[in-house]
Amino acid sequence: MNNLLIRTLDFLIAFFGLIVTFPIISIVTIIGFFDTGSPIFIQKRVGKNKKPFNLIKFRTMSVDTKSVASHLASTASITKLGAFLRKTKIDELPQLINVLKGEMSFVGPRPNLFNQEELIQKRDSLGVYNVLPGITGLAQVNNIDMSTPQLLAETDKKMITTLTAIDYFKYIIMTATGSGKGDAVKTK
Repeated sequence: MNNLLIRTLDFLIAFFGLIVTFPIISIVTIIGFFDTGSPIFIQKRVGKNKKPFNLIKFRTMSVDTKSVASHLASTASITKLGAFLRKTKIDELPQLINVLKGEMSFVGPRPNLFNQEELIQKRDSLGVYNVLPGITGLAQVNNIDMSTPQLLAETDKKMITTLTAIDYFKYIIMTATGSGKGDAVKTK
């Protein structure tokens, strides 16, 4: 799929998405202050060409949770509001700002942390960092998370090389309607 077309779709959907979801974002932000005192979660992630960017999400875990990949975090860290936000994927809405700024796409490999060295090596060897990271993609709708670096990198590469306009919208719709669970959090 053409990069200019992807960027245009990303910008338009993110722009109108922010307008439409502004009431939800506002309400969750206010409730989040009562839940954790810090409703917005900003974390340094690996972006296109391995350049860092600040990923923006709603906080779903307690403020003192260690900064690790989701599959390494404990469910005990997830707040009651956070569990709801994760289940409904509302925690992802602030990433519309990342998409609007051109740091992310709607569809692309999920951005990993800089301390996920094995995943970085696998993705780097397959050229996965040549594209913008995304909110969702082939791996996410198939429940492939960062706990399986080789499989994730190969799935990301497959998505990048075969992405069509139909796939772009299919992954977004599948994610919005509940397909895929995102990165799993280990149970304690």
